[in-house]
Amino acid sequence: MKFIVWLIRVLVFVVLLILALANTQSATVNFAGYAWQAPLILIGLAFFAVGLFAGLASSLPPVVRLKLENGRLRRELRVVREETPPVVAEPPMPPVI
Repeated sequence: MKFIVWLIRVLVFVVLLILALANTQSATVNFAGYAWQAPLILIGLAFFAVGLFAGLASSLPPVVRLKLENGRLRRELRVVREETPPVVAEPPMPPVI
């Protein structure tokens, strides 16, 4: 199974490398009065990085909120376990014949 995973990783890397080498022509991005001229693959990588950062930044508040709630619930569970005495179950009585 690990061999298949590594094979897929190598194939994806080779495909992306070929894509990067095939897109070396220069492109211009115009935004808000600014012009940025760079190779097309560099522009694609920059937009990918910005999108990745935006996605991680937008998911950070819910993750922090859930971690805080998880810690609070673990503390409550610890308190409940300390207050509740353990239940000792007696074995069942043998059948009377």
